[in-house]
Parts: sequence; C-alpha cells; structure tokens
Amino acid sequence: MGFDRSHSATYLASQLAKGFARSLQRRSTDLGFSPGQFPVLLELWNEDGLTQKQLLDRLEVEQATLANTLTRMERDGLISREPHPKDRRAQIITLTRLGRDLEGRAVEAAAEADAALFAGFRSFERELMIEYMRRIVDNARKP
Repeated sequence: MGFDRSHSATYLASQLAKGFARSLQRRSTDLGFSPGQFPVLLELWNEDGLTQKQLLDRLEVEQATLANTLTRMERDGLISREPHPKDRRAQIITLTRLGRDLEGRAVEAAAEADAALFAGFRSFERELMIEYMRRIVDNARKP
C-alpha cells in the first residue's frame, strides 16, 4: 500500500497554495507587483506607516523573507523607508504614490485570481470551501 498524495490534505494544500500564487502571478505581473508582495501591500493599505517588526507580527513570515520582499518593493518604487523618530534601529515603511495607486487594480486582480480557481463552483460551495480553509488555518496556528 503506497502513499496516495491525492488523499493527503497537506499535499493538496501545498498544491492549492501554488495554484493561487500562479493565478495571482499571471494577473499581477503587468500591474508591477508579485504575489509575495501582496500581503505586505494589504497591510500597508490597511495601515500605512508600519515598522518591519509590526509587519512581521502581522504576516507570520520569516524575517529574512520579509527583508528581501521589502527590498524588492523599495526597488520597484512601491514603498519607501524612513528612520523611526524614536527608535534608531527601526524604520517606518510607507507606501509611495505608486503603491497607493495600485490598490484598486491589485485587489481586483486578486479577486479575478480567486474567481478563476473557483470556476464551476456554486456560490455556497465556494463559501463552504473558504470557511473550511479558515478553520484549517486556525487549527494550524494552534500549538
């Protein structure tokens, strides 16, 4: 009896994550951002002027991953970094005009990416799937 990965939730979740990333990638490239930058953009659209530590706490990514992402975003003109007025070790990360202006188109691209992957689902099936995914994410965060 071999391992059937089509019955493995962890394998399928990995494939699902890759599928969503590819779907968003196809739509985001022309807009000037990458799927890995989207969570940072979402946080800054919600509350601009965060520190890297605040972003780390909210995004649950590795420090090195976030540092590389921020460097690319700064290079691409999406964010700027300014010294923190009270903490010399910290920087305030703010959206540039380009980063702010991207919000509507980027959110639309993400919605299109979701819609493409849920093609053929009825509304209630999509809602159930998203609810199940939320539960799994919550369970994964438990110790």
